[in-house]
Amino acid sequence: MPYASASSPAAPTRRPGAEPTLTQMSAAGLRAFFNIARDWDLTADEQIVLLGSPGRSTFFKWKQTPESARLGRDTLERLSLLLGIYKALQILLPQPAAADAWVKRPNSAPPFGGRRALDRMLAGNVSDLVAVRQYLDAMRGGWA
Repeated sequence: MPYASASSPAAPTRRPGAEPTLTQMSAAGLRAFFNIARDWDLTADEQIVLLGSPGRSTFFKWKQTPESARLGRDTLERLSLLLGIYKALQILLPQPAAADAWVKRPNSAPPFGGRRALDRMLAGNVSDLVAVRQYLDAMRGGWA
């Protein structure tokens, strides 16, 4: 069954071997992001900045119906980086509460200068998300 029924609000399903559509990638990324935002206890304003500062009405529409979103390249890149940060934390700190709390703890490592990783990510630039992701990848022995 390649598509959901007309009465279902679900997005079309992906055929085996087919590349996901932009709408499918957008919906999956947003659903994952909103779960991370819940785990990290982020405010709506923090979430908006991490997503690249879409308008508030756009943000709340994405949150209400992620399956209708068609995100731009910048937002998809941000989502990819945030998912990577989340995954790296889960690997480095296997206790979920510790992994989720890490972003809000002051950190003396060079990329953070005594501030929280979340503060660095909230600077609003993709490069700040990259810096946090690279730091975590280096900490777990990955390439940076």
